[in-house]
Amino acid sequence: MTSKLAARACVTAAAAAAGLWLSSALADEGARPDFTGVWRNYVAGPGDPGLGGGTAIAANQVVLTPAGQAAVDAFRALTEGTDYSAGAYCVGAGMPGSMLGSGPYPMEIIQRPEQITVIYEAHAEIRRIFVGERADEIDPADVFPERNGFSVAHWEGDTLVVETDHLVEQVDSRYPHSDQATIVERYTLSTEDMGEGEPPKVVLTAELTMTDPVFLAEPYVTTKKWQQVPQGRLFNYECAEPQWLDAIEMLEAGESPPLPLGAAPAEN
Repeated sequence: MTSKLAARACVTAAAAAAGLWLSSALADEGARPDFTGVWRNYVAGPGDPGLGGGTAIAANQVVLTPAGQAAVDAFRALTEGTDYSAGAYCVGAGMPGSMLGSGPYPMEIIQRPEQITVIYEAHAEIRRIFVGERADEIDPADVFPERNGFSVAHWEGDTLVVETDHLVEQVDSRYPHSDQATIVERYTLSTEDMGEGEPPKVVLTAELTMTDPVFLAEPYVTTKKWQQVPQGRLFNYECAEPQWLDAIEMLEAGESPPLPLGAAPAEN
């Protein structure tokens, strides 16, 4: 077999493997791809900064109501020109920022029929998405509001539709919203031909719409794309570890390091 024929055979085999990967993930109850794996921001090609789409959306493209703008302005008046930020205090981005703007950090998805778990390397954030009957079993009255909210999902063919509510007000994000915001995401899988001799690229795409009757003058709509990292894995992200190591050094030097927020000095 010539080298050209061998290369074509490799491409054909890789394409077939990608097709089998997609088709083998389909459940009996319709086309249900398996999103399990490690994903990084999508890169279209040379020169693409690898933002995946959503991260490139500037904050001023979120159209705020007067109430929303006032809340954001009040926060910026407190923090502008300082180093104070949620991230500096090891606080995760929360939705929709956790999905749209994790920078160069990847995420891992673990999919089971009743639950999809998303683990973000940045700040070690974890998001749990309850699917189908499992979602129906949870009483919304028992759900505690948080930065990533409460997410339930259902399948529409090969599209996973995720609905998120029970969010908390966030003004420390490029996507500010009130606690009345709701987010709908539509996830699909596809592959892209990368040319002769290269395996196809597996792409995860999310179409996201956030509505908020308090902060947003109109729905915020964007699209984010990721590409799968074959055999990828996440690293542990211990955000507060440097502070702890600094504290140890100060103790060894006979100094008293500042206690973490909320900690009380030990009683003698």
